[in-house]
Amino acid sequence: MPKFVWEGKTKAGGTLTGEIEAPSEAFVLAQLRRQQIVPSKVKPKARDLGFKMPGFGGKVSQKELAIFTRQFATMIDAGLPLVQCLDILGMQQENQAFKSVILKVKEDVESGSTFADALSKHPKVFDELFVNLVAAGEVGGILDTILSRLAAHIEKAMKLAKKIKGAMVYPSTIVAVAVVVTVVLLVYVIPIFGKMFQDFGQALPAPTMFVLGISAFTRKYFLLVIVALAVLAGIFRWYRNQENGRRTTDALLLKLPIVGSLLQRIAVARFSRTLGTMVSSGVPILESMDIVAKTAGNKIIEEAIIKARMSISEGKTIAEPLAESKVFPPMVTQMVAVGEATGALDAMLTKIADFYDDEVDSAVEALTALLEPMLMVFLGVVIGGLVVAMYLPIFKLAGVVGG
Repeated sequence: MPKFVWEGKTKAGGTLTGEIEAPSEAFVLAQLRRQQIVPSKVKPKARDLGFKMPGFGGKVSQKELAIFTRQFATMIDAGLPLVQCLDILGMQQENQAFKSVILKVKEDVESGSTFADALSKHPKVFDELFVNLVAAGEVGGILDTILSRLAAHIEKAMKLAKKIKGAMVYPSTIVAVAVVVTVVLLVYVIPIFGKMFQDFGQALPAPTMFVLGISAFTRKYFLLVIVALAVLAGIFRWYRNQENGRRTTDALLLKLPIVGSLLQRIAVARFSRTLGTMVSSGVPILESMDIVAKTAGNKIIEEAIIKARMSISEGKTIAEPLAESKVFPPMVTQMVAVGEATGALDAMLTKIADFYDDEVDSAVEALTALLEPMLMVFLGVVIGGLVVAMYLPIFKLAGVVGG
């Protein structure tokens, strides 16, 4: 059956777009009108050539989840029934894995499950934060508001992750290129110089001998070195998956100059944004702290949040254990304390999150500015050192000939 791409307006004036399988354009128009959508554009979808790489399309990206949530909020706000919203959003999904999940959720809702319970059956797509906020929205009758907040939360988290990844692209590329160039020089170029130097009949400078030794070792044990590095990476990964290992490595990461400060700001921004979203949506504070701890991303920060949760369960404040952990900056703990005292904790957490989003921007810029000269020095020392070491005998020979 052919597919049609459509665009239309709801009764509330919102714009919706989607995709639907139908026998004809007239059928699409009739179906949209039945869903109380006024179509403005309907056209056949361009055919897909059908070439797909194996393994792609099996996961649901954060971008797809954000778009789904935002469109869902618009439809609910426009007064469309929940099942109808799921049907429309499921049919227009190009990601077959996500489409299957949405349609299964729709079937569960039709069978009598709550929307939150239906979502909870797919934890790889809808995490605890998503499910708990939806449950709060269903109970409070503000599902459209909750979905809008969720969409905004996911979009801000994506923006934050994009900043971090963007900052690491340049240095990662430079280091990768430097490693490839160094290996090529050691394996293919330097041996040619080595054969040429054998005919000199004179002792070679120490730097040249050192580089020739590294070249011989690399050519002889290259595969062994790769295997050893892979084994070390596997051991480190295993160690980090252990409770003590993760705590130790996370503590070391937070103590690193510049990088530690950046990780701390990212964690504070994530903590404040997530907790603020949940508190403002009516999720109980103890349940909210449980979920926030799981999404902290750092064992030291996770333990600080768990201690804060215990403090709340004993009738104490959140701010005191956060301050005692020494992980959260004094400004954050003081603002949390003010928010608790005034009953405006959610608003205060949102302000903290906005502030630390800007702080992350500044830290990323500072890190990038620091890495650039360091990378230039690294390239100069490694690549330049190899080149100079190979030309030293030639300079020496030229001096002998000139003398």
